[in-house]
Amino acid sequence: MHLVENKVVIVTGSGRGIGAGIAADLAEKGAKVVVADLNADGARQVVTAIRNNGGEAHAAQVDVSDRQSVKALIAEAVARYGRLDVMFNNAGISQTCPFLDVTDEDFNRIMKINGLGVLIGTQEAARQMIAQGGGGKIVNTASIAGKQGYPLFAHYCASKFAVVAITQAAARALAEHKITVNCFGPGVVATELWQQLDREFMDHGLTSKPDQAINEFSQSILLGRVSVPKDITGVTSFLASAASDYVTGQTVMVDGGMVLI
Repeated sequence: MHLVENKVVIVTGSGRGIGAGIAADLAEKGAKVVVADLNADGARQVVTAIRNNGGEAHAAQVDVSDRQSVKALIAEAVARYGRLDVMFNNAGISQTCPFLDVTDEDFNRIMKINGLGVLIGTQEAARQMIAQGGGGKIVNTASIAGKQGYPLFAHYCASKFAVVAITQAAARALAEHKITVNCFGPGVVATELWQQLDREFMDHGLTSKPDQAINEFSQSILLGRVSVPKDITGVTSFLASAASDYVTGQTVMVDGGMVLI
């Protein structure tokens, strides 16, 4: 029996990328997973794949920057599965943009989803966990960009530093309710997001050919390769399970050794 078996877990931004990998891994280990994404079709496709593999999952649409939408998501999860044990605030966006070119709109858009979205998701999950009793786990997606400021991603880095700060504040606020709050920090992960960033590097004239950006950005990975979602899921299943009950307020880096802190 795995330590996440029969746990009810919401994973936001799980219609693709890291989130889809986390959702599939938890379902494979026996969790009941709500696959939540702004892209409802993407969420449904992930759920179909999980069910075809013998797992239990439910698709839901959510806008993590809209509190009513997040409340509705949690209510939907509880109506279907009876409670909420683990909340992954994973949804996020990024953008390649030279430091001097970042606009107010760019900054606000990323902070609204990556920063405010994590605050809302943490608050609303905590409210449900407190109401049902018995504690719970909240896991937020940070990044190497939550520990270092990179010149082409200043606003993204600010949003991920915010995730780390919210995680630490929430861990202190919610410990009395036996709710742990942690985050994990991926490095360079080969997902659809990096395909987007790669195109943006070329659009800005920063690189001249496909995959140049991800390859150059990955030079400092000690383990010598970019990661895939499967590299992340050992840590995420640990943070979702009883094995991490005495861990809270932490950022676990899963980056192949890019950032040593």
